[in-house]
Amino acid sequence: MSLKELTWKYHKNAERQAFVEELLSGISEARYATYLFNLHLTYDVLETLAMSVGLLDAIPELCRASRIYQDYQELWQANDRQPVSLKCVWNYTDYLQSIQHDRDGLMAHIYVRHMGDLSGGQLIASRVPGKGLMYQFDRPIPELKAYIRDQLHDGMADEAKLCFKYSTRLFQEMSELSR
Repeated sequence: MSLKELTWKYHKNAERQAFVEELLSGISEARYATYLFNLHLTYDVLETLAMSVGLLDAIPELCRASRIYQDYQELWQANDRQPVSLKCVWNYTDYLQSIQHDRDGLMAHIYVRHMGDLSGGQLIASRVPGKGLMYQFDRPIPELKAYIRDQLHDGMADEAKLCFKYSTRLFQEMSELSR
């Protein structure tokens, strides 16, 4: 079985969250900026740790954190304060710190997050407010996907499943914010 097949159930569960439907059907600038703010916190830690162990040396164009932050800045109007940072984001970034020397573990998180941006993110990009810089890549998407796939093995499944669980929790907490 491939890593994609081993994690399919978790991937589908994340996609079924109400917040994903909101992303696809029209989200306000303020809500999307709040999401981007939290997403930036996760990507910044993940990419910093991945770079510290050389995972992104060959393909720095995969990094999204700075573009996510630019998208956030474009849309966030309340310049006197930041959006709320979600509990799941702090739990996730703490977890990432705990695996900071685990190259395979970090690569599993790169796989879930960045492959999502390269795939479903391309559909989301056309439906969210702003320029969507986080979904624009300086290398051809097939080349970036091939790089990620070349780094994977089935032994990363548990770590990838955990990443999907954190992603699902982020979507759930974003939905809870709207209540």
